[in-house]
Amino acid sequence: MRGRAPGAFVVVAIAAALLALAACGGGHAASSTSVPKTTVNVAPPAVTGHGVPPLLDPRNVYAADRADDLSRTVRGFRPLVYVPNSGSNTVDEIDPSTYRVIRHFDVGALPQHVVPSYDLRTLWVTNDEGNSLTPIDPATGAPGHPVPVEDPYNMYFTPDGRYAVVMAERLRRIDFRDASTMRIHHSLSVPQCPGVNHADYTADGRYMLVSCEFGAAMIVVDVPHERVVRTIPLRSGASPQDVKLAPDGSVFYVADLTYGGLWEIDASSLRLIRFLRTGAGAHGLYPSRDASVLYVSNRSAGTISVVSFATRRVVATWNIGGSPDMGGVSASGRLLWLSGRYDATVYVINTITGKLVHRIPVGTGPHGLCVYPQPGRYSLGHTGIMR
Repeated sequence: MRGRAPGAFVVVAIAAALLALAACGGGHAASSTSVPKTTVNVAPPAVTGHGVPPLLDPRNVYAADRADDLSRTVRGFRPLVYVPNSGSNTVDEIDPSTYRVIRHFDVGALPQHVVPSYDLRTLWVTNDEGNSLTPIDPATGAPGHPVPVEDPYNMYFTPDGRYAVVMAERLRRIDFRDASTMRIHHSLSVPQCPGVNHADYTADGRYMLVSCEFGAAMIVVDVPHERVVRTIPLRSGASPQDVKLAPDGSVFYVADLTYGGLWEIDASSLRLIRFLRTGAGAHGLYPSRDASVLYVSNRSAGTISVVSFATRRVVATWNIGGSPDMGGVSASGRLLWLSGRYDATVYVINTITGKLVHRIPVGTGPHGLCVYPQPGRYSLGHTGIMR
């Protein structure tokens, strides 16, 4: 979602313009900022293999993400919480031991997310309307020189680590870029997916399930072939947001801002199963460190729903107020950090008690907050989809 007031969003559906209720991509399809289209390789590349690292546990895709199980790569990094402020074009860095902002710096226009690189060695700030990525050295928290990239609303990585996958929402493209240089490799046009923005992968890394926020649908991308192979329609008016795979790899959960809950999609047949209500404005999805529950931020309700992966039911609801949006779980698993999208605030929630323990003032329109370092062997992108 863009860093503007809720009433300013315009959502473009496939055939008509509708007024948004603070949707995640909010206005990307009708942005006043125009970006010249560049000539890119539009032909799908040949399949070169499917080299995805094997899971540590075939029954748990998050087996490498357990509490405090940091890889050697990140063990020496300073723990910090990185907050992109979409409304003020800045990033705040919070020391999680003091809950204070210790660094504040400018980035490109409309920063949306802070994304760990596949190799865990770089954090990328996706400056959406600034058409750039700002690198951050996670060892020190120091920002580097921006890299030109068109319309980087969000970013993922192919499970083999070869390509960065840029969600060019405004341009209705998914751009596969060299993960090291960010040079374009293949630009996949997705006109059938207005509001292309969030995603997750099947357990084997073969398919990517992608949200079409303004199209009330999901698309399925064959990752090795870099092409769309299926569209999954949702209920009329649906506004799909964040996507997360269940630990056993059987089900995808898709947050829906409009209907206030989760769509469940079978990860094998890639067909819609059912809808689970959580709370108004369901938006961000975060597995617990023991992979037993999923935390769902309900932005409009000001609540967090706790969904059991075993029963696929809501087992608790935490009322914290405000506008909880996106973030992540601490390395220990004891804290959930979320941006307060319309409150210029970051919330810190105790995952044992469900109580709000800290509110930290930050810049305007905080969005895709990243807690780092995190457990995991490699990153699939967003604010930390780790495997």
